Amino acid sequence: MLVSPGSRVAALAACGALLLVGAGCGADKSEEATTNPQVRLYGSDGNMTNAYAGEFKERADLLDGMKGTTPLTPLPEAFKNRLRAVDPKLTDYLYSAESYDAVIISALAAQLAGSTDPAAIAKQIVGVTNNGERCEKAADCLRLARDGRDIEYRGVSLNRAGFTDAGEPATASYATLTFGEEKLDDGKTEFVGAGDESAASTKNPPRPHRQRTGKAPSAPLVLGGLLPRTGDLAIAYPPLAAGAELALKEINAAGGVLGEDVRWVDGDDGTNPAVAKATVEKHIADGVHVIIGAGASGISRAVLPDVVAAGLVLFSPSNTDAGLTSVEDKGLYFRTAPPDSLQGRALADVILRDGPHRIALVARKDSYGEGLQENVRAELERAGIDGDRVKLLTYEPPADAKAPPLDFTAGAREIKEYGADAVLVIGFGESAQVIRALADSGVQIRH
Repeated sequence: MLVSPGSRVAALAACGALLLVGAGCGADKSEEATTNPQVRLYGSDGNMTNAYAGEFKERADLLDGMKGTTPLTPLPEAFKNRLRAVDPKLTDYLYSAESYDAVIISALAAQLAGSTDPAAIAKQIVGVTNNGERCEKAADCLRLARDGRDIEYRGVSLNRAGFTDAGEPATASYATLTFGEEKLDDGKTEFVGAGDESAASTKNPPRPHRQRTGKAPSAPLVLGGLLPRTGDLAIAYPPLAAGAELALKEINAAGGVLGEDVRWVDGDDGTNPAVAKATVEKHIADGVHVIIGAGASGISRAVLPDVVAAGLVLFSPSNTDAGLTSVEDKGLYFRTAPPDSLQGRALADVILRDGPHRIALVARKDSYGEGLQENVRAELERAGIDGDRVKLLTYEPPADAKAPPLDFTAGAREIKEYGADAVLVIGFGESAQVIRALADSGVQIRH
């Protein structure tokens, strides 16, 4: 179900009003009822995936009833079939469309620039999505670009409006997801629109170059992967990789860019700054022009200075940290994922629908976790939820695979003593330890 932004805001306001009334009545309830309630679990894009259930093994039933949001548009079945042709084992589609669109947009920008020079590509990226002849398929868009015509790409995730001047989507679609029996229940998925089409850029890019006969001197275009094949965000790797691979396959089937097939140099970000920096260093040495990644916002923040210093483009399909909108990037950073300023509203909406009295917001300690936590807190406050009804907790994620597992015992005890009846867990694969700790501490998880 696609809910219009106006009706979603109205519902949020109504929920906030009801909650205020409920809080007043709740003061008469027994101490036991307010300090030891059943707890509803909520998640975000980093853990609302089928792969997340694998982190629990024999205790995956703890997830039953957990709700959350993720940037996700209703995906056409034809697109899913094309993804499964690339990866038959694919069970999740999180950021697959955003990954696909990031690769397509990069290729179109290079074709319009008539060059693989990263600075020239960067100047075309926002314009590829705005104020031209609309096209949706890679082959059609490439044909127009080769003719030197301005285009307005509308892809799988980028289907309502183009990029803002900051190089990110002006609008987005969020899915409200619910875990059923140890996996996501697709029958309960709802879609909510967010953003503002008027925020899309109206600036004109440099004049497009018409392709001459044969290949361009600077061809081929080389893309480098910086996706989380390992680390805490590895649960998101399969759909990210499948989306990029599908786009590359379809671009080259349509004749490539500047007369040659686009090349892909694989690379892992490890959900770890050190691993990601080493991959970026290798990409620079290998002549990569556009880096597709990183997976996590904090990793992109860590490598962006190196990427900018080398004069390359960094284009992430999954960064959502709202602070990246204004990061110093010399015009070389882009993303197809929407900022968490939009997801914060969607998540607050989901939580408020259930009428909680006390809410705990638990986040991994990085730019993604703390940024989204603050956005949700602000939206709850805007809806009338007082600060004493919201508890903020953060945890330090394990440094790498060799580090001891996350121990959230003290945090779980704190949440139980606080009497929360709603707990939002913002994290990646490691956040499973938060939910395990809640259950082990005697918190009654509502299914």
